[in-house]
Amino acid sequence: MTSQPSAFVARDTIVALSTAPGRAAIAVIRLSGPSAGAALAAVSGPLPAPRRASFRAFRDPRSDGLIDRGLALWLPGPTSVTGEDVAELHVHGGRAVAAAMLDALLGVPGVRAAEAGEFTRRAFVSGRMDLAEVEGLSDLLAAETEAQRRQAVLQAEGALSAVVERWRERLIGAMALIEAGIDFSDEDDVSPRARAEAQGDLALLAADMKAALADTRAERLRDGFRVAIVGRPNAGKSSLLNALARREVAIVTETPGTTRDVLEVHLDLDGLPVILADTAGLRDAGDAAEREGVRRASARAGEADLVLWVEDAAQAEEPISFGDRPVWVIANKVDVAPLDEGDARRAVSALTGEGLAALIAELSDAARQGLGAGAEVGLTRARHRGALAGAVAALDVALADWDALPDELLAEALRMAALELGRITGRIEVEDVLGRVFSTFCIGK
Repeated sequence: MTSQPSAFVARDTIVALSTAPGRAAIAVIRLSGPSAGAALAAVSGPLPAPRRASFRAFRDPRSDGLIDRGLALWLPGPTSVTGEDVAELHVHGGRAVAAAMLDALLGVPGVRAAEAGEFTRRAFVSGRMDLAEVEGLSDLLAAETEAQRRQAVLQAEGALSAVVERWRERLIGAMALIEAGIDFSDEDDVSPRARAEAQGDLALLAADMKAALADTRAERLRDGFRVAIVGRPNAGKSSLLNALARREVAIVTETPGTTRDVLEVHLDLDGLPVILADTAGLRDAGDAAEREGVRRASARAGEADLVLWVEDAAQAEEPISFGDRPVWVIANKVDVAPLDEGDARRAVSALTGEGLAALIAELSDAARQGLGAGAEVGLTRARHRGALAGAVAALDVALADWDALPDELLAEALRMAALELGRITGRIEVEDVLGRVFSTFCIGK
C-alpha cells in the first residue's frame, strides 16, 4: 500500500538513471510514484524492509532472465526525497546493464521515463523542498569551485529560505496588527496603537531588505568574478591569458588584430570562480570583423568586475577609461624591458612567468573581496532580486503614506509585499495573516 500525499495518487511512476551514463563501478536507477513498489517487486521479488539495503537478483519480469545482481532499496513516502514512494536499484555500471534494467522497469504498467528535473519538481510539489532550495540544489550540481559549493550547500539546506521566512514572519506580524485595527475599529485606542507598532517594525524590516538587495556578492559568486584583458594590439594580452590559464587557449602571433572575438577561460583561484576574457586589440580597425571585435572588447570591459590594461613595458601609455570599472595597468614583457624604480605598473612577463604569481595572488584577493567566500547566504538569482525589490517597493509605498492611508489600503500594500516575498520560496499563503491575528489577539474561539 502506498503512502503518498493525495496530490500524487494519480501521477505516473517515473524512472531514470540517477548516475552519469557510461562505464562505472555502480549505476543507480531511481523510481518515484505510486507504482514504484510494484515495479521493484516485479524485478527483484518481495519488497525489502523500508530504508534497508537488500542484496537481490534483478530479473526481467517478461522473460525471467537474469539482468544483474545488486542492491535494492525501498523508501515509502511521504518521508522520501520526493514525498512519494521511491525505489532505488544499485547495479553494475556498464551501459548494457543500465539499459537492460531500465527497459525491464519501463515494461511495468504505469512506469515511464522521467523528464529532466522531474524528481526534484515532485519534491517541490510535495513540500519536501521550496523553490530557493531547489535552485540551491541546481547550483550545487553546477558548482565548479569550493566557494560556489559552500554557497550552494547553504541555499540547498534552506539558509536563504530561513532568511526570507524571518522577513515574512515580521511582515505578517505587522499585517496582523493592521488587521486588528480593522477588526476592532469600534474601539478608539486599538488602531492607533497597532499602527504605531507596525510602522516601527516595518521601517526596520525595510532597512534589512534593502541591505540584502544592495549586497550582490552571492549572485556574483554564482556567476563568477569577471576580468577583462584589454589593451592595444601586440601588447601580449593573449600571451598573458595563456600564461594565467597555464595552457594554450588563445592563438598568439606577431600579426596585429589576431584576436577578433572575446575568448573566455574559467579559473579556480583559491576556490573562487574567476572568468578571464581575452579581447581584441583596441585601435582604429581596418575591416568590419575587427571593428566588431573592438566593439565587443569595449563592451566586455564595461561589464567586467576588473579590467587588466595590458601594455608593452617599454611603451607606457594612458589606459582607456571604462566607466567606473577598476583598471589595473599590467606592464608585460619586462624580461625585455625591466621597469624603472618607482614605476607603479604591475610588472609581468607572459613569456618567462615573472610576476605571474604575484598577479594571481592579487586577482585572488580581488575576487575574494568582490565575491565573498560563500560562507554567508544571499540572493543568488535575478528572480530573487526582482521579488525582493517588489516587496521593498510595496513597503516603501506603505511607509511613505503611512498616516494618510486607511487601514484597509495599508493592509493591501503589506499583502502585496508578502506575496512578493513568497515568490522567492514558492510559499504564497493568504491564510497566514488570519492565523496570526487569531493566535495573537485571541479573536474568536
